Amino acid sequence: MTISELADATGLIPLVERDASSGHRRYRAGHAQWIAFLRNLRACGMPIRDIRAYARLVAKGDSTWPARQSMLAAHRDRVAATIETLQEHRAMLDRKLRAGCAPTAL
Repeated sequence: MTISELADATGLIPLVERDASSGHRRYRAGHAQWIAFLRNLRACGMPIRDIRAYARLVAKGDSTWPARQSMLAAHRDRVAATIETLQEHRAMLDRKLRAGCAPTAL
């Protein structure tokens, strides 16, 4: 599979211009930033289907910003809830470490 086939298949990577004389792809800093952003979305738990939907909206242009902003805000809320739950779990572990090894010690 070529890069352009991958871009078409996933809908995540914008097409990259080619140099007319050499045929080499001409990546810009924006491409690397986009890939880093997608990786961060995935790393913080955004499902692939949502990332694809977000990428489709980006491809449609600036008029989709309200929808994209809504998607990001909703995901941020999910991330915040996960962080809160993890902090509660960490607090329980901290209490257990202070209390000792007995199963009932908390």
